[in-house]
Amino acid sequence: MRTEFAKLLKVLRKALPGEDLELVRKAYRVANEAHAGQVRLSGDPHISHSLAVAKILSQLGLDLTTIAAGLLHDVLEDTRFSREQLRQDFGDEIVVLVDGVTKIGSMRPASAVPTQEARQAVNLRKMLVATARDVRVILIKLADRLHNMRTIEFLAAEKVQRIARETLDIYVPLAHRLGIASWKWELEDHAFHYLNPHDYKEMAARVAMKRREREACLNETMAFLERRLAEAEVEARVIGRPKHLYSIYQKMVQQGKDFDQVMDVAAVRIITQTVASCYNALGVVHSLWTPVPGRFKDYIATPKVNMYQSIHTTVMRETGTPLEIQIRTEEMDRTAREGIAAHWKYKEGNGRGDPKLDNQLKWLRQMYEWLKDAHAPDELLDSVRREFGATDIYAFTPKGELKELPVGATPLDFAYAVHSDVGHHCIGVRVNGRLVPLRYNLQTGDVVEILTSKSQTPHVDWLDFVVTGRARTRIRQRLREMGELDPLESLLKREPLQRQPAPKPVVRQVDDATREKLIRVAGMKSVLAQFAKCCNPMPGHAVIGYATKTPGITIHRVDCKNFANTKRDTSRMVQASWDGDTRLEIGMRVTIGQRPNGLADVTNALRPLNISIMRAQFHPGERGRNVFDFTFEAPDPGSVELVVRRLKTVPGVTSVNRMPVHQLHFDNSV
Repeated sequence: MRTEFAKLLKVLRKALPGEDLELVRKAYRVANEAHAGQVRLSGDPHISHSLAVAKILSQLGLDLTTIAAGLLHDVLEDTRFSREQLRQDFGDEIVVLVDGVTKIGSMRPASAVPTQEARQAVNLRKMLVATARDVRVILIKLADRLHNMRTIEFLAAEKVQRIARETLDIYVPLAHRLGIASWKWELEDHAFHYLNPHDYKEMAARVAMKRREREACLNETMAFLERRLAEAEVEARVIGRPKHLYSIYQKMVQQGKDFDQVMDVAAVRIITQTVASCYNALGVVHSLWTPVPGRFKDYIATPKVNMYQSIHTTVMRETGTPLEIQIRTEEMDRTAREGIAAHWKYKEGNGRGDPKLDNQLKWLRQMYEWLKDAHAPDELLDSVRREFGATDIYAFTPKGELKELPVGATPLDFAYAVHSDVGHHCIGVRVNGRLVPLRYNLQTGDVVEILTSKSQTPHVDWLDFVVTGRARTRIRQRLREMGELDPLESLLKREPLQRQPAPKPVVRQVDDATREKLIRVAGMKSVLAQFAKCCNPMPGHAVIGYATKTPGITIHRVDCKNFANTKRDTSRMVQASWDGDTRLEIGMRVTIGQRPNGLADVTNALRPLNISIMRAQFHPGERGRNVFDFTFEAPDPGSVELVVRRLKTVPGVTSVNRMPVHQLHFDNSV
């Protein structure tokens, strides 16, 4: 083990020149003595694991305190070394780090947490609690998990499956959210290997089969790009961007592509010195090859929440094959590899605050508050996948403030992302100037205007469609305060939520005149209406209209006790709803010729329209054609025409006809 420790010191001397390494030496001596005689299932001494964790952390260039804590991370859990001894030898800072890692790992299966999902939920909450104190705790735990995944084959098969699944469900999303791409990729591939060994081995064999041929082609492309960049006086280096096995597999599954389609896409990365050079390099690339429409993203202008910055573009080469290109500065490339660790080093080295790091740490601490309120383990894990997910959408306030949200986020999620009070009082929303339902799924580039009223309060059914942990937690908290939701005993001791600062003026208060514009009576707008004071109906409430003797229609909530307890003339009751909430079920029949990916092209054409398909069936039709029958919810008649026009643009579609819903017959096909 002395040889491995010497290698660790060599890495540290290079990463931290001039630093006194005595703290690390002392940590190694203590850990080596504490773990003396302990052997891993692989037969290696336990200290080999501690050294491996420290080396993984050192490769990110983390501070010596973190490296020392990495060496000591198992002494409290697996040895007789006490917390007080650790404090006397190393001080409070290392005790906090080691104790945090120990608390994460100390959870054992018990009757209170009988399922794997429940154990994962408790484990995640512990990680978030520990991270709220010091983000380096989660970095040590991730390094610990990474080395364990490298040596997982020595465990029992059942335990391997459990740990691999937990890695993919929790640790991979955490690594992504912290921006540490190298750890994320390796954790994914290890988990993929053990969860789906057949597909993993097949993928690895097929990638290796044509490696030399692909590398030769890629090297030629890189050399050509370097020459053209130099001619344009753009100082840059060009490198190949590796394709990881799990990312290849995901593309095949999610995009319905076969292996050759995914692997035929070459991928390179251009690393420049300045931001201006990034855009100059982009100009060179687009002058050489034609950009593929819809495949350009500028994460330099709009960075991801995990601090990732880069320009992504896909171009079509003269050979007819696509080329994926990422363009970024050296600093951006370092952040892409090291994530939060790169900014942690900046803070340590300069003694000043780093706004990017501060925002990331704030988000991680808030995550505990948002997720600890989840009702059930599966709900919490689903929230984690959404919050930490690799795919996000970017929407804007009317004043241009950017909000990053998970795919599937609704205007209510957006409202709560602005401020809790904005969410609580939300009664409607305009997206790109058009009123849409609160259930609408936001898209990248949407401009969202939240309409609020002081008399509006959250509804229980909001919990059915919000997707962010923040929105769900704030809604439940407010409903409990109102007595509309039973108190929930948290798995962990609850802590009071800190009050947020006042929201920025990015929303508009809704007065009665605006509320009148939102109401529909018998499907019609601009009907003279007044709102009953006994129940004060607001958008989001189910409502009913009643024709009174005075001109106009009085609008009540459907659950209004005063309305229900008073004798009413049923002939004077009229249907009422809010603009954007009326849902029409529309039947549609699409006839398409037999061709590859025909159904996929139809559904892809519908995806940007943000409609909810309720029932669907694909079946053979006459004269060798196929028929796709489906029904969908339309917010207004205009959206039906939009669907028809969009479907007629799909290659191979011969007819698109609106059908009465009762004439369409569906079995269990979807």
